[in-house]
Formats: sequence, C-alpha cells, structure tokens
Amino acid sequence: MSADLSGSTVVVTGGGRGLGLAIARDLAAHGANIGLLDVLTDVEQTAAGTAAEFGVEGAALVTDVRDAPAVDAAFEVLQDRLGTADLLVTAAGVTTWGEAAQVTPEDWQRVLDINLNGTFFAVQSFARRLLAQERTGSAVFISSMSAQIVNVPQFQASYHASKAAVSMLAKAVAVEWAPAGIRVNAVEPGYMLSDMTREFMDANPDLAEQWCGMIPIGRMGQPADLVGLVRFLCSPDSGYITGQGMVIDGGYTAV
Repeated sequence: MSADLSGSTVVVTGGGRGLGLAIARDLAAHGANIGLLDVLTDVEQTAAGTAAEFGVEGAALVTDVRDAPAVDAAFEVLQDRLGTADLLVTAAGVTTWGEAAQVTPEDWQRVLDINLNGTFFAVQSFARRLLAQERTGSAVFISSMSAQIVNVPQFQASYHASKAAVSMLAKAVAVEWAPAGIRVNAVEPGYMLSDMTREFMDANPDLAEQWCGMIPIGRMGQPADLVGLVRFLCSPDSGYITGQGMVIDGGYTAV
C-alpha cells in the first residue's frame, strides 16, 4: 500500500527523533505536511529539513506535552502555519526501570504525565479544532505491547500502566468522536530499535540477546516495520477502523 496523503497535515508529538521522526518522514514522503512537537531544541531544524527533503510544508515548536496550555498553544501556531491538522500521531513517550516497591512518586508521575497525559492533551487539542470546523480526521496513538503483557526481565510498572491507559483512551475517544468522523486507534509496538531502546541496550548489552530470543521472528523491529501500519491508519483506506489497539511485535505476544 502506498497511500497518497497529499493535502493532509499531520502533527507528531515526539517528532524530533526516534520513532516519531521516522513516522513523520514516512508521512511526509507520502505527501503530508508535517508539524512536529518535541522538547528537543533542534526540532524546528529537523522539521524544516524533512519538509524540504520531501517537498512538503513543515513547522515545529519546542513543546512539553505535559503542559496542556502549551500543547494547545502549539496546535494554534501550527494551524496558522500549516492549516488545521487532520492527522495526529502521538509518539512522545518515556519509561523508567525499577522495582515497583522502590519507584519514587516523581518517577511514577513523570511517566504517566508524558505517556498518558501528553497523549490526552494532544488529541484533545487536535479534536477541538476538527469538531469546531466539522471536519474529519484520524489520530494514531503509539502505545506498546506492554499495554497487554508484562515485559521481562526488566520491571516497568509505570510504563505498563501508562500504555494500557493510552490504549484504552484510544477506545474511549474513538467511540465518543465516531459520529463526527474522527477516528482514533492505538498501535502497540513490541521491541523496536528506537533511540530510547538503543540507549537501554547500550547500558544492558545482555538484554538484546534475551529479547530477541523471545521474539518468534527472531529480531527486534525496525522503524520501517512500523511506519506502514501508521500510514494505513492515517489513510482513507482504514476508514472503517477505529477504537482498535493493533500489536506489531514479531509474534512476541502470541506465545
């Protein structure tokens, strides 16, 4: 499938690097104008370079997704620069490792604030503008297979809780906004070679071998394995799909 997204505008949270940037680049390659939100200070240059490479319009703002007013203000600026976004991908996310009995309130709250609250604030700002203009759209939350299973050997209670909530949030708002033609789905990746995962692997080199040994396909996912599903969910070809959580994990959760 090679969807033509010309005329669409996507906002990608966490779009400055990693999976978020890979998704933004793929959507831009298929014609979508891109608006990137990230805490990275070079996100504006990243957006400009990506837009120029693929011949689309691009803009970005340094934005902390935990800050609801800042997120809404960023959507307003992007609307002025690119037009109203009809696509949204929420890829901003973090994790922390540690035994649940030892996790600090600050670490717990940070994971929930970025992964769950940040997703909600973004989709809320996204939907407000579409509803006000009676326009349709599609949002894709980057959740995790950790919404459904417990990762081992690492302990990540806050991450599991946040991603399970993200996947359920997709269902809740998908049902609420379905009459307005706003679709919402969650993609639930398994172990992907993102920037965040590589950092953990560098610090824990034995984990890569253990993780791959638990994946039936025998390898970790690449961003290229993920972007096609996100593109499909953004495209009209998935017009009858909403409120779903779609695992893409090389078979990890099947065994």
